[in-house]
Amino acid sequence: MDDIKVHNIYTNLSPTKGKEVFEKLAGKKGLRIERITSLGQSTPAGKWLKSKKNEWVILLKGKAKLRFRTADRIIDMDPGDYIFIPDGVAHRVDWTTPKEKSVWVAVMF
Repeated sequence: MDDIKVHNIYTNLSPTKGKEVFEKLAGKKGLRIERITSLGQSTPAGKWLKSKKNEWVILLKGKAKLRFRTADRIIDMDPGDYIFIPDGVAHRVDWTTPKEKSVWVAVMF
């Protein structure tokens, strides 16, 4: 039991210094859980993210806007909102609030 430790998702948030910060929290073959910290960042113009894995993402703190290419749909994200993004779906982060750090948890499988 000595190797079981309690952590807090809001502790030791990395400085964002111009780009989002991705930190692995846990994982094993075929599964990755990470914390993402944003502060006003967005995906570069014209770039689309397309993962080879399914993604389940929850926004715990802050505000964000996600855009999906096929539907040209923008989804506003508030704390507590989560979304499932199937593998291969082109999407991007259009905006994150510059007023406070946005804290996300992403599960890739």
